[in-house]
Amino acid sequence: MSLIALGVTGGIGAYKAVEVCRGLQQQGHDVVAIMTRAATRFVTPLTFEAITRRPVITSQWRPGANADIEHIAIADTAALLLVAPCTANVIGKFAHGIADDFLSSLYLATTAPVLIAPAMNSNMLAHAAVQANLAALRARGVQFVEPGEGYLACGWIGKGRLAEPADIVRAAMAVVAGPVRTLDGVRVLVTAGPTYEDIDPVRYLGNRSSGRMGFALAAEARRRGAHVTLIAGPAKAPVPAVDALVRVRSAAEMHAAVMQASVDVDAVIMAAAVADYTPSDRAVTKVAKSDGPLTLTLTRTRDILADLGARRDGSTRPVLVGFAAETDDLVRKARDKRARKQIDLVVANDVSQSDRGFDVETNAVTIVGPDGEETIPVQHKDRIAAAIIDRMEPLLKAVRQPAAARG
Repeated sequence: MSLIALGVTGGIGAYKAVEVCRGLQQQGHDVVAIMTRAATRFVTPLTFEAITRRPVITSQWRPGANADIEHIAIADTAALLLVAPCTANVIGKFAHGIADDFLSSLYLATTAPVLIAPAMNSNMLAHAAVQANLAALRARGVQFVEPGEGYLACGWIGKGRLAEPADIVRAAMAVVAGPVRTLDGVRVLVTAGPTYEDIDPVRYLGNRSSGRMGFALAAEARRRGAHVTLIAGPAKAPVPAVDALVRVRSAAEMHAAVMQASVDVDAVIMAAAVADYTPSDRAVTKVAKSDGPLTLTLTRTRDILADLGARRDGSTRPVLVGFAAETDDLVRKARDKRARKQIDLVVANDVSQSDRGFDVETNAVTIVGPDGEETIPVQHKDRIAAAIIDRMEPLLKAVRQPAAARG
């Protein structure tokens, strides 16, 4: 039995936290409830006290609380800090290290895994400040139970409602159990983000890739125990913790870095949006504007995936995973790309849709492999990353078995 610290914050979804608490107990765990002052306006502390048979913590100034430095004591013993619901206000506190109540102090003090179930109005969830805070927490290893879509307390219909209690409990159990280290001893190279192709010292050609998909893949591979090298272009999203990070800017730099780093890896996942063309001549000084048109001559860049496929020369190592960002005829183009470049998997996504692809938190893909296609519906890129690596693992196993037999 583990102790789980259940943080409850001030949203209408607080009533669902009672069911979450029950679900955690039914799984054999002990629960201590920590309520913010706003949370007590939705559900009384007495409710959680009756269920947990423990005093409910509502203030760091409770008389006698400092006898054991209570938030430190819980931080040392809890196997998980679960916050459900978690409001935009508390997410902001966590992201910026503000410790002005018991829950935010506990977050800073604990080394246990942290799982958050956000819940708020749709516009609040989509706000740039909230998205930046979520990204910062995700980059630090905080895990999330994504909010659902439907009727909200404010009367709107959209994304933002607290996930169902059963889903939150299921996610909590997975975190407490710990990651399944299926990639121990595996070396994985991941590329992420855009490349910028300079026209002059001021201007460049680029694309809208944020790096989120590649970063999610790197984080997932490392969570499963892999040694991860990440080669990243000038991406906007926070970079996850990896074993080696290489920063590049241009397609040529990306090509050189990948060819060098991929010599002794078991898998390469090319999630970067590498430019297909680059200016033939980069101006040394800023190109002055004129009344007439400006003509740029572009040169085709080196095809990194094709070069990796050719270098294998019929071998199956490393496993090669590519991406195909398309606006139409996804599966046919992905099949063609897989055959032409002699690679194992192609992840095709429709970047013409606003809820997937470039510069958003969600994606929907079709994974094209040697045994057919698998379509993954719209969901957070963390889950898409898990599905892609699930599909890659059997290929890795087949590649590594002969090497293990020889060793």
